[in-house]
Amino acid sequence: MSTYSLPQPLSRPEARPRTVYTVASGDLRPSANIKCWPTQEQLERDFAGAVESLGWSVERGHSFDAAKGHGFIDSQRAGIEVFKNIPPTAPLVVVDAVWQYSHHVLAGLRTHRGPILVVANWSGEFPGLVGLLNLTGSMTKAGVEYSALWSPDFTDDWARDGLRAWLETGHVEHDQSHVRDLPALDPEDPEVALGAALARQLADEKAIVGVFDEGCMGMYNAIIDDELLNPLGIYKERLSQSALVAEMNRVTDEEALAVRGWLDDRGFTFHFGTDEATELTEAQVLSQFKMYIAAVRISDDFGLDAVGIQYQQGLKDTVPASDLAEGLLNNVERPPVLSRDGARELYAGAPLPHFNEVDEGVAVDALVTNRIWTAMGFDPATTLHDIRWGEEFDGEFVWVFEISGSVPASHNGGYDKSYSMRQPPMFFPLGGGTLSGVSKPGEIVWSRVFIMDGELHVDLGRGHVVELPEEETQRRLDATDPQWPIMHAVLHGVSRDQLMARHKANHAQVAYAPDAEAADRALRAKAAFFAELGVNVHLCGDVTVDAADSRVPVGAEAAV
Repeated sequence: MSTYSLPQPLSRPEARPRTVYTVASGDLRPSANIKCWPTQEQLERDFAGAVESLGWSVERGHSFDAAKGHGFIDSQRAGIEVFKNIPPTAPLVVVDAVWQYSHHVLAGLRTHRGPILVVANWSGEFPGLVGLLNLTGSMTKAGVEYSALWSPDFTDDWARDGLRAWLETGHVEHDQSHVRDLPALDPEDPEVALGAALARQLADEKAIVGVFDEGCMGMYNAIIDDELLNPLGIYKERLSQSALVAEMNRVTDEEALAVRGWLDDRGFTFHFGTDEATELTEAQVLSQFKMYIAAVRISDDFGLDAVGIQYQQGLKDTVPASDLAEGLLNNVERPPVLSRDGARELYAGAPLPHFNEVDEGVAVDALVTNRIWTAMGFDPATTLHDIRWGEEFDGEFVWVFEISGSVPASHNGGYDKSYSMRQPPMFFPLGGGTLSGVSKPGEIVWSRVFIMDGELHVDLGRGHVVELPEEETQRRLDATDPQWPIMHAVLHGVSRDQLMARHKANHAQVAYAPDAEAADRALRAKAAFFAELGVNVHLCGDVTVDAADSRVPVGAEAAV
């Protein structure tokens, strides 16, 4: 008779009274972790000071690694090992001063039984706010309960009051009265009828989104399972980024140079240098043009309606950045791409919607937006932005919406108002250029598709883009990433803290409309489209959905 040595239950330490345990999730890229570590240390000191001033102590769940030069959890395996030594019912805080890969800590957070708080510093210099929003969006999808706080240094009354509440109760309540469920729409309204008809067409005829390697940068919230996606009429074509590189190698130098000439003719500016390690070079952008052509050809091969490139893991060690290609794809006016035999222009006269970082919430949103805006005769160019940071200016709160180097040129006012700079070496060792600029003033619709309680939801809102003085724009660029495209966004009826408390992703989707009335109509059509597909639709802030009324009231009774 055989006998076996059975595994023993994991022995975990007991929680110390009135002690908060902290962890720090980081990047997978060592260069980013090393550069960002001093900022993380400062936030941890500030947060610990706030906790201790309220009569509690802080114990860090993992130590600084001298060999690596930082104290971040830098892999999923490392996170699992860290959580073995954290008391499972202890108050736990994830401290985010920088961008972080949520899956590094998600396994431990899923099984942690104590109250969880996610905190970030209110700063644009390093994207801690972006990291917080990704982690909280991922936890929402995973069904993990949490609270969240943000503060420049945790000395302000708002943050300290929230921290005190969490220490005493395990929860922080935020005002989310700006959110309400979509009311019944008038089926006779032209925009409602249009949205519903386009939704039925999508469900009947179906669409395919191409995914070049899923799960970018630990963004669990950006993966929509087929069981939720397919009922919309949307299906995935799962593609390998190695196939993209192989197709790039088939594109000739002459074809890439033709893209360069097309952009030169339209006044696009390249900020070139000679040092491959730190500056943008001709060789880098020619590789990017080959990626653009390759992506369009592969999309044509598979009949894709939208496409997403992951880049940040894998391709970053193989070819220059994908961003310049991505921005070109999202614009109506773009360099022509012919089939391999030269017989056909592919996707002529139309954008090929690209969802950056293979964010599948963006894929759904971009696909829907493209069809509505095209049907209404508006420019269908749409893009995501990181919700990066923001401050008040001239009496209103102006967000810095900023994405990693890729927006459609029409959002900047054209190619002659757009430019390309080398991507930061910290994140992009092989360089590559951006498609950057300052977003033009105008009316926008913003949105986010996300998963909550096992179902698809979408938040819809209105806003406008303001033109700030040149010196203020430059100050904001210098306070974030000056190489990247920036949008000065004002969200109607949504405060800073309301957006942070509610938004379930690091990304927001934006599209322009010709004027405020047109934007209201487009939002109404978009709400009807999603509602017809069975998606849970929520209106955020001051939103028009009834053609007979100027505003839908949003009060304290709103769904939260």
